[in-house]
Amino acid sequence: MAESVALVIPVRNEAETVEALLRSVAAQTRQPDECIVIDDGSRDSTVNRIEELREGGVVDLRLRRLPPIAGHERTLSRARNLAIEETSASIIALADAGNVLEPDWLQRLISPFERDPGIAICGGFSRPGGHTWFQRCLATVITTQIEEVDPDRFLPVGRSMAFRREWWERVGGFPEWVGNCEDLMFDLSVREAGGRFGFAPDAICVWYPSRSLRKFFAKYLSYARGDGRAGLWTRRHLIRYAAYATGAATLAVAWQEPIAWALLALGFLAYGWRFHRRLSRIPPGEGPWSAIAARALLPVIMVTGDVAKMIGYPVGLLSRRRAKRQAALLRAGREVRPQ
Repeated sequence: MAESVALVIPVRNEAETVEALLRSVAAQTRQPDECIVIDDGSRDSTVNRIEELREGGVVDLRLRRLPPIAGHERTLSRARNLAIEETSASIIALADAGNVLEPDWLQRLISPFERDPGIAICGGFSRPGGHTWFQRCLATVITTQIEEVDPDRFLPVGRSMAFRREWWERVGGFPEWVGNCEDLMFDLSVREAGGRFGFAPDAICVWYPSRSLRKFFAKYLSYARGDGRAGLWTRRHLIRYAAYATGAATLAVAWQEPIAWALLALGFLAYGWRFHRRLSRIPPGEGPWSAIAARALLPVIMVTGDVAKMIGYPVGLLSRRRAKRQAALLRAGREVRPQ
């Protein structure tokens, strides 16, 4: 007998993107036994759009709205945990608004569980998408490609992952005190508890990044703040600070030492080499001019993302203790449920 599968989708201010995702859910070759969409405080027409799609028979789902709690910030973790508590399925799949699922996404994502009952969690994969040239270029630069993945070390992300409910219960769910990186912290908790991971590279989610450089900066600022709050990737962030400090020092003497310009250029090229390779594998447009423009935009994307991370990480570190304390109080005395 096949195990039951629930699909959980948190949304917030996704009026422009939620229809594409839900239509891709309706087109799945393997339909979930339950589909819960939980709205975490949308201020646009997201909820109305979801209700129109449901009432129009486009997709079968349960819509829940998560009310605010005074003194506590909204987090994806809290939305996901509360939605999962409402399900009865033994396998939970996660997807995010802003993305579109390939028709066989769910079927391929859960197939490792059917082949191996000992798997605790399984990750699908993402393909960069975009409605504009800039969005396609940005998505390609910042999306890990399959050639870069070590399946034994791959950590699933919330836009394309599934796990057994028993492991979610075993590790205490998603950590509600982090603003971002909750999916990676959940992965690490499952791994530390001894859970085995599966990888479904053919379970494809097409994801669409920010539409502008300003929104990209804000998103990466939020990601880095989550890293700092969670205490994740400290070595990686320190390397980034060191790289930019070295670059700034080299730039300061470049006007006196011409060789410093060459060293600076070589260092920057080496630093961004993997991004150049990504653009070579998946060009954001056709023709040589598109490739030239993408290479010209690449340093802007790199520096924008790095500056956002260098600002956000210490902010997250400073808020770590307060966030953990608030989340502990919320989990200990939880009385609110989605309505």
